[in-house]
Amino acid sequence: MKFVQVIEYETTQEEEMSRLFDEWMMATEGRRTVTREFHTRDRERPTHYVDIVEFPSYEQAMKNNELPETQKIAEEFRRLCESEPRFMNLEVIDEEP
Repeated sequence: MKFVQVIEYETTQEEEMSRLFDEWMMATEGRRTVTREFHTRDRERPTHYVDIVEFPSYEQAMKNNELPETQKIAEEFRRLCESEPRFMNLEVIDEEP
């Protein structure tokens, strides 16, 4: 069953976040289990972001989370946020093309 993680957070350090995401992408090439990601910003609140990350399954999401590079980046990610990010772990029960 497909799995989606939604990460909601506030940051004023967009350039640093972008660098951090690029670093993670390079470090996990060929090992990450993400199938698709949307990095979004709220038009009315420019420091408010929502990332939508798709995985083939919950198990694959947990495998991705356990990568040492993911753990390292997660620490830095939290440091760049204005407050604790909110994580929502969602099982996809229906998908329309």
